[in-house]
Amino acid sequence: MIETLLPITLFVFSASITPGPNNLMIMSSGLNHGARQSLPHLLGIWLGFPAMLVAVGLGLGSIFSNFPILHEVIRWLGIAYLLFLAWLIATTKQLDSASARRPFSFLQAVAFQWINPKGWVMAIGALAVFTSPSGGVWSDIATIALAFTAIGGPCVAVWLFFGLSLKKFLTEPRHLRQFNIVMGVLLATSIIPMALEDLH
Repeated sequence: MIETLLPITLFVFSASITPGPNNLMIMSSGLNHGARQSLPHLLGIWLGFPAMLVAVGLGLGSIFSNFPILHEVIRWLGIAYLLFLAWLIATTKQLDSASARRPFSFLQAVAFQWINPKGWVMAIGALAVFTSPSGGVWSDIATIALAFTAIGGPCVAVWLFFGLSLKKFLTEPRHLRQFNIVMGVLLATSIIPMALEDLH
């Protein structure tokens, strides 16, 4: 167990701290809506992703293997929804404006994990690499889920605080619009590998 903890820790940290839909969206939420309104979004990611990982580990993976079209439907719904969110972020022009997208609720953030392309890659990758078919699968899944809860959540929180720290530098509307456009483009760009998966 100790021998596998370090690789799992490194995997979880690197997967959770790098840019992806969750991190870009929580940073944008922190900037545009502040810490209090973004807290349910943060908690939804923090708890929602490990819950999804456990569900996949406990059997949903076999369902997708038997019915690959179901996974394809979820994947393309996720891509379409992320593009829509990228457009909303890119077109937000004022901090806390009535026209700005409302921050995710806790349940919305939990549900989003199921259509997040990077989330699926992280979950399936972790389960494939760090579980053993020879036995102890349940404890392996629990260890991975706990690692994402203990390490992944704080990594996402870093992005929220990064967004909060930018707030005082982006008080000028022109700079805020430019930042949101960049965030929207980055969010859209982050799903390109998933969209091009079938072309490889």
